[in-house]
Amino acid sequence: MPRRHLTAAAVSRIKSPTSGQVEHFDAGYPGLALRVSYGGGRSWVYFYRLHGRQRRLTLGPWPALTLEGAREAWRTARGNLSKGKEPTAPSARADAPDLFHNVVADWLKRDQGDNRSHNEVKRVLEKDALPKWRDRRIAEINRREIAELIDGIADRGAVTAARRCHAHLHRLFRWAAGRGIIELSPMAYLPKPGAEVKRKRVLSDNELRLAWAAAKQIGWPMGSAVQLLILTCARREEISALKWAEIDRADRQICLDGERTKNGEDHTIPLSHAAWDLIQAAPRLAGSKFVFTTTGNTPISGWSRAKAKIDEFMRTQLGNNVALKAWRIHDLRRTAATGMERLGVKQQVVEALLGHISGSKAGVTGIYQRHTYEEEKRTAIENWAEHVATLV
Repeated sequence: MPRRHLTAAAVSRIKSPTSGQVEHFDAGYPGLALRVSYGGGRSWVYFYRLHGRQRRLTLGPWPALTLEGAREAWRTARGNLSKGKEPTAPSARADAPDLFHNVVADWLKRDQGDNRSHNEVKRVLEKDALPKWRDRRIAEINRREIAELIDGIADRGAVTAARRCHAHLHRLFRWAAGRGIIELSPMAYLPKPGAEVKRKRVLSDNELRLAWAAAKQIGWPMGSAVQLLILTCARREEISALKWAEIDRADRQICLDGERTKNGEDHTIPLSHAAWDLIQAAPRLAGSKFVFTTTGNTPISGWSRAKAKIDEFMRTQLGNNVALKAWRIHDLRRTAATGMERLGVKQQVVEALLGHISGSKAGVTGIYQRHTYEEEKRTAIENWAEHVATLV
């Protein structure tokens, strides 16, 4: 444990160890040290005793917290300790780079910028983690707090959401450790709760009929988007952010490049006559690139509100004697896929419509078998549209 009278210049010249971490104590300031880790992370810490036990308080990262700032924080902590109070780290400025919300923003930009699930990752953290730790220094967040957050999500019945939040936070803290923002990830050895539950919900023909009628009642843009989802078995994000430039009018199909698909592969979705009529009826906002938009500048949002209106309509139509089983917008995709197979569409064609590269197209077979089933897809989607028409 090196001990010397530190200067700003000396602090900047301290080299990182080849492994672990080393505390460089500031002579004349008992317990104050600069902790330097092998990954390059540097933070000011204060070692003290309270109730007979030695403890450590992280004051803040260097260089955001300068030597003089660390000494001032040390004085405040010592003063609180002398009064029998638990010493605390100094309040950080809102723009301090080590605050949790600033680290999250930087991580989303640098590590998740090219991730197709970027918006979903951001939504998960904004819902559960940011409200709890927004203005906390990320180095202060410990394993117990993270476990309590994850357990709380699972305890409200959202085990899958808890597992995904765990995965996002695990990557965030690992990234922060690699960048030297924190010394070690507090999520090491923290297990995920429960097990991933694969959804199997498929709407019955009657439920699908009611969902279509509810969407018609809601109208454009959310209702029309739901109806297009039913007819195309596309993903919600593919339809909500659909651009006019992605619609091939000559071949009457949607053409998505790899940046817009989950598997990174280009994907075409043929449009039935009914789906084509929906798009033709969509009002086109001047200068907007989006098919479904209310502002002209951004795609539609508010799926939760739209879903709540659809559920309310369906419950009213079903009456008090029939309970509506919980379902999600994504279940429309599974319903369409299941319905087409029930109509006799081959599994390979359904997979091609879904844009899947698993199943029959996975592995070595997929390398050599490059048939895209374009004609079969068009026939299947038209037959499905006719089936929906008979229901509604």
